Amino acid sequence: MSTDGAVLKGVLIDWGGVLTTSMADSIAEWIEADRIDSGHYRDVMRELILHAYEAGAAPGENPIHALERGEVPAAEFERNLAARLRTLDGVPPEADGLLTRMFAGFRPVEEMHDMLRLARAAGLATCLVSNSWANDYPRDLWDGLFDAIVISGEVGMRKPEPRIFEHALGMVALPAERCVFIDDIKANIEAAEALGFVGIHHSDASATIAEMERLFSLPFRP
Repeated sequence: MSTDGAVLKGVLIDWGGVLTTSMADSIAEWIEADRIDSGHYRDVMRELILHAYEAGAAPGENPIHALERGEVPAAEFERNLAARLRTLDGVPPEADGLLTRMFAGFRPVEEMHDMLRLARAAGLATCLVSNSWANDYPRDLWDGLFDAIVISGEVGMRKPEPRIFEHALGMVALPAERCVFIDDIKANIEAAEALGFVGIHHSDASATIAEMERLFSLPFRP
């Protein structure tokens, strides 16, 4: 239950694509339902996502930064994004409710929820650290999961900015070296590791839970 001599006592974890089914699956459902031109969508989002998350990207802000920090209303971002996209009929998709439709396919991954409940039962501190796209989070499903919740749009900070990790650490009163951070975006893992976290780059529940069991020497499956 240690790495480099530091006893691990905390678990900080992402929501979308980690505690839920993958972003790719949800987006695929939305693309089909809204008849989005998938090739054009990928071109548009590749530019936005790379600029939002990849090291070495051109300096400056893009709409994702502002949305995730809660600096622009969801409706404004939806209008901006809808204007960049097109359906198979060659027209922009309906802007109103666009983000809700994009993420409607997210479904909870029960194995990951069970893992967090067992982590808390073992005395570990748990904290959600999520970049919000004006998400309607299913907080009714979170009973017993978290000691603290950090939502980017509520705190005005976003991953991979160091300050959001530092804020979350303050919420659980632990140093980075005593915490694991779990996320499905590589840039966020790299930012956390630079601060001293033990990073787990999530790809599927089985692999992540196995790594948690290895790190903590505890069972995390019911």
